[in-house]
Amino acid sequence: MTPLARTELPMEQRRICLVAGARPNFMKIAPIVRAMRDGFDRLQPFLVHTGQHYDREMSQVFFEELAIPDPDYNIESGSGSHAEQTARIMVGFEELCRAVRLHHVLVVGDVNSTLACSVTAKKDGIPISHVEAGLRSFDMSMPEEVNRIVTDALSDWLFCTERSAVDNLVREGKSPQTMFLVGHVMIDTLLCHCDRLARTDPATLESASFKKQFSRYGVVTLHRPSNVDDPLILGDFARTFAEIARDLPLVFPLHPRTKKNVERFGIDFGPSVVLTPPLGYMDFLNLWKDAAIVLTDSGGLQEETTALGVPCLTLRENTERPITVTEGTNTIVGTNHTVILEETKKILRGHGKVGKRPDLWDGRAAERIVGTLARLVA
Repeated sequence: MTPLARTELPMEQRRICLVAGARPNFMKIAPIVRAMRDGFDRLQPFLVHTGQHYDREMSQVFFEELAIPDPDYNIESGSGSHAEQTARIMVGFEELCRAVRLHHVLVVGDVNSTLACSVTAKKDGIPISHVEAGLRSFDMSMPEEVNRIVTDALSDWLFCTERSAVDNLVREGKSPQTMFLVGHVMIDTLLCHCDRLARTDPATLESASFKKQFSRYGVVTLHRPSNVDDPLILGDFARTFAEIARDLPLVFPLHPRTKKNVERFGIDFGPSVVLTPPLGYMDFLNLWKDAAIVLTDSGGLQEETTALGVPCLTLRENTERPITVTEGTNTIVGTNHTVILEETKKILRGHGKVGKRPDLWDGRAAERIVGTLARLVA
């Protein structure tokens, strides 16, 4: 763990602890750090990296590309079961809470770090804000759903990306005065880096060689335990992707969990599915933004494809981000081989959804969040 040093702030300033631990968190925390440092001197960000994702490809490269400052504190929790990882984060975060005065804790998303730091902060009497609050898949077999529900129940302030999230929180008994519909910080990062990508020499990106080779292609991501931990399910996906790739080359950056299971089960995707290591943010954006189709079980990628109008098929039976289906370019297809193939062919024939970017997904969500915090944090 990062050594602790107690520093005092001027009387009028408030130390806001920003928690990030896994790859999806980094894209969400980056614009909040930037907004807090650019225009709100009263709020002093204190960045905590829980170490839930710790490989360079899943962590450090994102800090570099997204211009996130080095963490003030790193718990270095590492991997393990949900209980082991959550427990290590709680112990490390409790040590921090007792050594350094935190006026407020802000957590993002729905990973174990989000849950662990929320529980610890609440027991230590520190107010909590949850960014991306209120999203629900209504599937309690998903660990992320448990994390979302518990975090929202404990949070004092709830920042929502879409109207359905507000409705969910109202049904669960949260006061409307605690909720703020602000848009989506992940889209802040996306739009910022689309502009940056337009000014970047594409030859500097690894994905450029694939795009040069294929004028039309698709992108696959898969990482959820329910999809990659069972050899029969993962094998069915391999068969489906191989069939799609007969007509449309696919590139598949492998999450570490997926890579391990592909090797463990001896899964073969065929010659037209290109398997790669995880890609950095800019490299992956350069790849999927121009794809004919994205097939994924990622919640964040459902939203990003909606923001840029890229056709997306979600390889799950549900989504906690319904606006991507009702307004965006996303279609839920589950894991059925036939359904996935039919919906893919529909998109490739030009009959996919024509979506729109949701309201408030305009690149200014972080400004709204930080401006609201500046009013709320005593």
